[in-house]
Amino acid sequence: MIFAEYAIDVAQACRERGIKTVAVTAGYVTEDARPEFYRNMDAANVDLKAFTDAFYHRLCFAQLGPVLDTLKYLRRETNVWFEVTTLLIPSENDSDAELHNAAEWFAENLGADVPWHFTAFHPDFKMLDKPHTPPMTLTRAREIACSKGLHYVYTGNVHDREGGSTWCPVDVDLAVTKSPGDSSNAPAIGAREDFRCLWSAPTCRRLEKRGRVRAVQKFRGSSGFFAIPNHRDHALLSLSPSASR
Repeated sequence: MIFAEYAIDVAQACRERGIKTVAVTAGYVTEDARPEFYRNMDAANVDLKAFTDAFYHRLCFAQLGPVLDTLKYLRRETNVWFEVTTLLIPSENDSDAELHNAAEWFAENLGADVPWHFTAFHPDFKMLDKPHTPPMTLTRAREIACSKGLHYVYTGNVHDREGGSTWCPVDVDLAVTKSPGDSSNAPAIGAREDFRCLWSAPTCRRLEKRGRVRAVQKFRGSSGFFAIPNHRDHALLSLSPSASR
């Protein structure tokens, strides 16, 4: 992390004016610096660039371990809303074995509800020798992550309605959809404009007892109910657009 002091000063100035601060970060920060930095952040989008030390050593001149430690710290010791982004580079970090290992670690350490974005690479700057990421690679990565029980897995930098949308994990219905390049979430046809899930009352009550939602109210004008998801447990409103997420 570079210029943490400057980022903290900016975040504090923003809070004084009621502005939320999002850290877009590689998550590569020391244990000593981590608490102060994230204490001043409201949200974070953390790059998990790969799931091998070899990649980090060769291409980032860094290590994987501190990044994983940052992700665990965010999940276990903060109230910071965070999401994870992995740029898939052909033949570098997109093998089935690596994706399975990463998804298993993700599920075990971060849980099912932290959003994870797989985004497409394009040749640029010093890496011109690699091709564009095929859309099917992103779909394969998403399927692997979902097979480990992750609820909110997205594809980005591609046109992909399924991978660019949020699907309710309770009834597998479409909750929020968006178009590539659109930085705002748009309700799907039939979804409520305030983005609240229209779940059945018994389902909502069970989730409420388990702490998954903080309120269950009757849906005005119908026999249905809607639940307001807890901040850390539901990703209906995503920080970053699927096109870059």
